[in-house]
Amino acid sequence: MKKILSLLLTIVCLASCTSNDNSSDNIKLRFKEGKFKIAQFTDIHWDPSNTRSESVPDSLLAVLEKERPDLVVMTGDIVTGRPAEQGWKNIMAMMQKAGIPYAVTMGNHDPENMERDSIFDILATDPLFVGEKGPQELRGCGNYTLPILASDSDKVSALLYCLDSGDYSDVESVKGYAWIKPDQINWYRNTSKHYTAQNGGEPLPALAFFHIATPEYRDINENTNIYGCNKEGSGVGAPDMNSGFLLSCLEMGDVMGMFVGHDHDNDYIGLEHGIALAYGRVSGANAYGDLPRGARIIELTEGERTFDTWISTPSGTELKYLYPIGITEDDLDSKAFLPAQNVTPTKNGVSYTYYEGAYKHIADFPHAGKKVKEGVKPNFLISDSAKDHFAYDFKALINIPERDVYIFRLTCDDGAQLYIDGKLIVDNGEAHSVDKVANGKVSLEKGFHHIRVIHYENYMGERLDITFETRNVPAQPIGDSMLFIAE
Repeated sequence: MKKILSLLLTIVCLASCTSNDNSSDNIKLRFKEGKFKIAQFTDIHWDPSNTRSESVPDSLLAVLEKERPDLVVMTGDIVTGRPAEQGWKNIMAMMQKAGIPYAVTMGNHDPENMERDSIFDILATDPLFVGEKGPQELRGCGNYTLPILASDSDKVSALLYCLDSGDYSDVESVKGYAWIKPDQINWYRNTSKHYTAQNGGEPLPALAFFHIATPEYRDINENTNIYGCNKEGSGVGAPDMNSGFLLSCLEMGDVMGMFVGHDHDNDYIGLEHGIALAYGRVSGANAYGDLPRGARIIELTEGERTFDTWISTPSGTELKYLYPIGITEDDLDSKAFLPAQNVTPTKNGVSYTYYEGAYKHIADFPHAGKKVKEGVKPNFLISDSAKDHFAYDFKALINIPERDVYIFRLTCDDGAQLYIDGKLIVDNGEAHSVDKVANGKVSLEKGFHHIRVIHYENYMGERLDITFETRNVPAQPIGDSMLFIAE
């Protein structure tokens, strides 16, 4: 009997995974010339009784006319006033005027004015709506996938997960906002497994859209690596309970980024364990906050685990961010590029000074030891040093092949720092074992640049590995042919 029940559950799960192709039979989401562009609207806060809502269509249609996305995803708090049915018809009329397919996820305020099921019944009458209610057995309404097909076939090349993040906690001892529930996470995991199996065991590039941020958004909002507006600070409206959705995404290996709304004064993006956590730009005139209204744009590249994203308003664009490398609009500013040095070196190599002494912190360099020797090596090599208690000061010129934003990565034991043209780029100087990797980015003009690496070893285990990458160049070691003696 248990085996029969297990088999039935598997069949139901697979049915729910495979039934979530677009609800409109006439619309297939597809890459075009290798690209697929999404506009995320969030927190439109349409109120039919408030005249401020009347300005919203003109603003959002201007963004759509400029960007011409392949899909619009609305991540909750879309209609927040009554009569709600009229509000949703206004939203549908706006999208009919744009002529662009769209999907919707529920916010915490949407069901305050109309039942979730009724909202989706209204939306289902619109041929441009590509969402659905999703499996009835799941919590919430609007848990579904949107497959994106290849440019030249009906093979699924990418996935969009839409989820209902709920409204408020239903656990008496836990106050605040709701969270993505375990049954939704299990559905996500089974759906991901299904598409991964269809793709020969390789997870498809995927994005997830929902309304209320996961607790990890709160964790990163003081991270100096986030990019964009962070006016909410510690007041991120995430739930107090972590149901583990991000962890499941990491385990399944498909989701590259999560896109939410809810916190109107945030529009930042940052990385947590390699997954981008991003806010949309608040879209509605009735929502609090003073950010210019608009949309977050996400552009996928076919066959790659990468996307570009930026904020678009009727007056312009800003905050461009390239995933996964983390290059930002500020990095691409011509003023940010370090100029090449006016030198013409002819001899490959790296100059070094070698010290021995009791180095326990980067601040101990160089005075905690004594200089033993100096010379030239072909690269940043430490294999011929003493077993413990030593340090190196490496200096060279690095030949940068193309003008670009470069990511340098330091893996070391115990600590190291990397400088380009006298500027600290990577700081991995705190004493640690080899498991701590640090990286930094720098915008460089083509040509020669000074590179300096300080490394120290205290006790047990010694290692120094340096790699670089760019948007178009995969991570690789710095080759001997790139390094020259600064004569």
